[in-house]
Amino acid sequence: MPAIVGAIKINSVGSSGVFHVGDVFSIAPKSSNKTFSGAGSFNTGNGITVSSYQSATNTFDSDLSDQNIAGNL
Repeated sequence: MPAIVGAIKINSVGSSGVFHVGDVFSIAPKSSNKTFSGAGSFNTGNGITVSSYQSATNTFDSDLSDQNIAGNL
């Protein structure tokens, strides 16, 4: 059943974001990214103590593409 939509304000839509108004059968946004992180990264919480005396993150990547999403419907 169609909906009645009033005023809409869009500030931004990200690279894998979806903005849709009305009826839809399927929405499946696709995106990929690569994250390099060293020891002690992505820690959350209260009072975390991380002791990484020697840490090195290797960001060298010899391939041209890792996660191809073109044509991946």
